[in-house]
Amino acid sequence: MTAEDKDPKTADPMDLAIADGVDDEAIESNRRLYEGWRFYAVSGLAAIYAAFHMAALNGVSIEDWTGIELPFLPTFPMETWNFRIVHVAGALFLGFILFAAHSFDEEQETRDTPMFGWIGVALMVPALFSLGVSIWFAFQIAGGMTWTGIDETIRFREVWLYGVPLMVATVGGILLSWVQKRRRDRVASVDILLGVCGIAVATYLITIYGTLMRNSTGTPFAPVGISIAATAGTLLIMELTRRVAGLALVIIATIFLAYVFLGQYLPGFLNSPAISWKRFFSQVYTDAGILGPTTAVSSTYIILFIIFAAFLQASKVGDYFVNFAFAVAGRARGGPAKVAIFASGLMGMINGTSAGNVVATGSLTIPLMKKVGYKKQTSGAVEAAASTGGQIMPPIMGAGAFIMAEITGIPYTEIAIAAIIPAVLYFVSVYFMVDFEAAKLGMRGMRDDELPAVKAMAKRAFLFLPIIILIAALFMGYSVIRAGTLATVSAAVVSWLTPYRMGLPSIVKAFELAGIMSIQIIAVCACAGIIVGVISLTGVGARFSNLLLGLAGVSQLLALFFAMCIAILLGMGMPTTAAYAVAASVVAPGLVELGIPTLTAHFFVFYFAVLSAITPPVALASYAAAGISGANPMETSVASFKIGIAAFIVPFMFFYNSAILMQGGALEILRAGLTATLGVFLLSSGVQGWFLGARAAWFNRAALIAAALFMIEGGWLTDLIGIGLAVAAYLLQRVFHPDPDARLEVKGAD
Repeated sequence: MTAEDKDPKTADPMDLAIADGVDDEAIESNRRLYEGWRFYAVSGLAAIYAAFHMAALNGVSIEDWTGIELPFLPTFPMETWNFRIVHVAGALFLGFILFAAHSFDEEQETRDTPMFGWIGVALMVPALFSLGVSIWFAFQIAGGMTWTGIDETIRFREVWLYGVPLMVATVGGILLSWVQKRRRDRVASVDILLGVCGIAVATYLITIYGTLMRNSTGTPFAPVGISIAATAGTLLIMELTRRVAGLALVIIATIFLAYVFLGQYLPGFLNSPAISWKRFFSQVYTDAGILGPTTAVSSTYIILFIIFAAFLQASKVGDYFVNFAFAVAGRARGGPAKVAIFASGLMGMINGTSAGNVVATGSLTIPLMKKVGYKKQTSGAVEAAASTGGQIMPPIMGAGAFIMAEITGIPYTEIAIAAIIPAVLYFVSVYFMVDFEAAKLGMRGMRDDELPAVKAMAKRAFLFLPIIILIAALFMGYSVIRAGTLATVSAAVVSWLTPYRMGLPSIVKAFELAGIMSIQIIAVCACAGIIVGVISLTGVGARFSNLLLGLAGVSQLLALFFAMCIAILLGMGMPTTAAYAVAASVVAPGLVELGIPTLTAHFFVFYFAVLSAITPPVALASYAAAGISGANPMETSVASFKIGIAAFIVPFMFFYNSAILMQGGALEILRAGLTATLGVFLLSSGVQGWFLGARAAWFNRAALIAAALFMIEGGWLTDLIGIGLAVAAYLLQRVFHPDPDARLEVKGAD
């Protein structure tokens, strides 16, 4: 239903659903679609998984609610490592039964391969045997048996009774899943097998880490079972990541894993000491790797805000955000493009992935942009650039702020405040780019009868309360977990003032959505943890820092440019959280070694890790947008790079002037923000060739770009030079009216 169906003056604003469907769940091509009892069983598991995290994070157990002691259920708060192991294992089990190893098409919907199914059932025997053995180990240890890695009897049991069956089931299951075809509404036996293997890994690690054995990792005293369990767990994480996030991150993780064992043969700064497989894998499934910062964040802040987003989705608040954006910005020239900027900023900071945000809001904004005159590739590029910006939008920043706080130890509120001006600069730059494009093409906005009335939407402004409560609670000193919980509860409460009231069924549905939505980001964070583990255990990060120091001896700007390229390269093809986690381990320490403040260094890396989503040749957000617009993916990625070009200058701005990160006095911060905004405006004008109401000639465009670059450093002298160049360009355009179509010609000698 659109505004054409209702009178905007009298209709219920929730009926003016231009954005109807934005909150609908996207279905991946390899997602299984269960029916009947299978649907209810899997939905129930997903809801329990998400609700478990909400209860664990808030320290609430069934015993607290009922007063009944149930010894087989976990008590909260759980021990940290155990909680993270359960967090990953639950995602593995849910992920394997929800996401197939292949995409479905019409033929595969009806085709089955029963022979492979029986092989999967056969492989279940060693998987269940290894699970049973790990439980037997737990009883032995509980009975007082001493467990060491040097006891031959224990080594035999771990290798032949636990390790070999587990590896046979894991490797066999992964290989079999690549060839087995199963109907989309049926669970494959091989996927249940892989889920059981994930539980067998978790059961063993919880048992062993519950003793003093966690202190023996990386030493000869570590039980060999830790290394075998970690190897199987690593393979399972990489296979699930391939299913939910594609091959890019898996390939990068494989390269890093190969480096562990081949680094001793490489020359120069890439050379690393020899590391045995047992030593490496006994450490990689600890807080030095998979259970480290990335999983720490995904098991707390990320899943909490995914639950928050799911409650907003179930209560249709996401629809309201987009409708509100249409009401406010839809009338401006090129209106849908400006709506995309506004709506994608709101949705993207919660969504957690640039490509996911494109799919959520782009399905609405891209067709409308094409309707008002934008080219296909430009329509997709605008949405990709806007959705990418949501990842740097405080207070949530697509969970990036929480990872940064975990890695750096800087308080979250300080990071959120520092992100304000960079986020404003990003969205201002994208706004100028789309506005100037609309002006050049003479585009119109949307008509009043195509839009919800602002007054009607203003009546539902209380739907912003969950976001307001979240921000207020954070800055009142509440913990992130408590603030996120209050915001989630408030989303359910405000829904009672709308036609979409959240009762028990809606709440269960929200938890189910959260459980499903969390799988991709959990797998990605765990896979990124493998890379982080390689970096920390091989010392390659420190050697990279030395390389940056060497470059800085030649030119600090050259070192920064090199760091930018590496951050973008590492981020290509990866979701934002994983891209930043990897880049923060490789690049950020080198920048800190250069004497750059920790906050500035990490923001520099984070910004470019985010921008990798619109940087050719591998630009996930641009590719997702191209799929909706019907444009060529590479053309769309080039166009999105152009639209976001001003954003590539912003990190250099806050490197040269830390006031942009709110570091300094009020007047200094205000001046830095204003001059940086002017610089972004001039750069956008120069790139688009539109300056103060008219097309600009090539030499005026060059002057505008030069003026913008002078304003990067933020000093008084460079700012004055930049302003002087801008004034000269303005006078030249107003007085002489140069031909914007003129080209520089070089005549040869007679």
